[in-house]
Amino acid sequence: MGRVKAEASAVRGPSKSLTARLPALFALPRPLRPNLVPTTQELTMADLAFVAATVAVFALVALVARGVTKL
Repeated sequence: MGRVKAEASAVRGPSKSLTARLPALFALPRPLRPNLVPTTQELTMADLAFVAATVAVFALVALVARGVTKL
């Protein structure tokens, strides 16, 4: 059996740098824009894109239906 170490080793104290940085580690990220509410121009463009996509889908469905009837 090996010999047990009789002398006590020194215990290091807590790191001060980590405790000083704790508020910064858990801070919430700041938004890129100060106001997160979308503008009316952004909403209008989103509406136009949705309408254009809907029209394109229905046009594609109409072309497929026309092709199926010719079979």
